[in-house]
Amino acid sequence: MVRIEKQGSVWTIVHSRYEVARNAMDPESADALVDAFLAFDADPTARVAVLWGEGGAFCSGWDLKYASTLSDRDAFQRDIVEGLAFPTGANAAPRGPLGPTRLELSKPVIAAVEGPAVAGGMELALWCDIRVMADTAYFGVYCRRWGIPLLDGGSVRLARLTGQGRAMEIILTGRKVPASEAAAIGLCERLVPEGGARAAAEAMAHTIARFPQAAVRADRRSVLETYGTPVREALRREWANGVDAHFQEGAAGAARFASGLGRHGDFDQI
Repeated sequence: MVRIEKQGSVWTIVHSRYEVARNAMDPESADALVDAFLAFDADPTARVAVLWGEGGAFCSGWDLKYASTLSDRDAFQRDIVEGLAFPTGANAAPRGPLGPTRLELSKPVIAAVEGPAVAGGMELALWCDIRVMADTAYFGVYCRRWGIPLLDGGSVRLARLTGQGRAMEIILTGRKVPASEAAAIGLCERLVPEGGARAAAEAMAHTIARFPQAAVRADRRSVLETYGTPVREALRREWANGVDAHFQEGAAGAARFASGLGRHGDFDQI
């Protein structure tokens, strides 16, 4: 259902449930994804993760056969509100219905998107830091048809990536968003030919993993923490994150440059 394939410091976390509505998510697979990402974040040898859906589909969202069993309010309270969401009125639970969408990891995650990433599957891709999409892949709030709202951060993250008006149109209409449009509006960062998303995402992950990681993580944290904050406060946070990283790695890196490495934009000899 969920397995981890490691290539040095890059972990590819594979969701394999294609026989069930093209990698639809149920509570068991959502828990397995959470466990995999928590293990990745805790392992000091792991640097970058890739999330990939096996079988030509990223994720078609929540398993609606399972969701159909939750028409009873008591069952919904037990399985969703108490089990997944906000049992104390704050974000005390570690996961959303699709799994890791409420985790705040310290390391980068890249989504490798083939085929559909729709409804909750789209929300899962939006949780990732970067999205690499096959040119035949697509997004869409397909749960619009069935009266199921976004519960895994889609209404929050989509607007941050595309702007409020465009996000509103995509969410309210539920229409298909093909990969070419996703790239044009900021929903994905790289397009590749069909079948190539995983390899391209892993290549990007290895590129990121070879750099000194304290600065990678500090800059990532600054981007996430400062979104929407006043400029002065954002600059304070950037400074705090960056100064710590400098003393961990930056001074040593500057010494390597002074010794002759990495001149003229050379990223190979660092």
